[in-house]
Amino acid sequence: MAPPPRIAVLIPCHNEEVAIPGVVAAFRAALPTAAIHVCDNNSTDRTCEFAAAAGALVTTEPRQGKGNAVRRLFADIEADAYLLVDGDGTYDAADAPRMVQLLLAQRLDMVNGIRVSHEQAAYRPGHRLGNRVLTGLVRLAFGNQVTDMLSGYRCFSRRFVKSFPALAQGFETETEFTVHALELRLPVAEIPTAYSERPQGSTSKLNTYRDGFRILRAILTLLAREKPFAFFGGFSLLFLLLCLGLLVPVLNTYFDTGLVPRLPTFLAAMVLLMLSALSLACGLILDTVTQGRREAKRIAYLSIPAPPQP
Repeated sequence: MAPPPRIAVLIPCHNEEVAIPGVVAAFRAALPTAAIHVCDNNSTDRTCEFAAAAGALVTTEPRQGKGNAVRRLFADIEADAYLLVDGDGTYDAADAPRMVQLLLAQRLDMVNGIRVSHEQAAYRPGHRLGNRVLTGLVRLAFGNQVTDMLSGYRCFSRRFVKSFPALAQGFETETEFTVHALELRLPVAEIPTAYSERPQGSTSKLNTYRDGFRILRAILTLLAREKPFAFFGGFSLLFLLLCLGLLVPVLNTYFDTGLVPRLPTFLAAMVLLMLSALSLACGLILDTVTQGRREAKRIAYLSIPAPPQP
């Protein structure tokens, strides 16, 4: 008989001494055979001590940012299925077995937990709106298989984890998860999961505007990196339209009088035309480079054994 799949629960956290004992206990009860790993991300409180006392295996990552903690966990931990969850106590551990079972049964690479909450304090309207806008941008650019891009509750296959180029430093790591899965056309699924308020005395580390801007910047960076023809082609079209807007009146005057009285306007139009051509050339060249990178990532993904059959 094949050995049972190895399951690892990964909990990156920063200053979560209030919530982490309950999180570790809840996931140990939900997944009794799983190894619970906590990555303390430069905490200044007793998170490490409380996590270890609750029975978790604790590692530390001194570089600040969730992306840095996730990169450390992905590199160090060996398992067949990885359940990633925030250490703030807002996600329901009761849904963990269902996520792992779905991943293994359908041999998926990512199962995303769609946050469902009726508590105003747990999922504030501003955060909900921001998530919808940012998720909508990613769905428009990369595909519509994920409806809650910023969820911190996910289950991954070993293939995904060991081929994932974790480059993000902060909360934009969730955006990288989504784009990586969509760009390589990996099998993914989503399930709804309850999302609740933080425990009393616990404070959020998310800054709405700062982190929202960083996530938006990450989306634009990923768009330029993964879809350069669309990105630079858009700029090429914009420059061309601006060029025509300036050039058409100058040409009309020239055809009527044989003169070019607005020489600076004509020169500006020519500069815009050159920028349009350069943007288009950049898009075409970088698209070829990106295709090669995508093929290399796909080969790296395929070099890792498929998930075991349940």
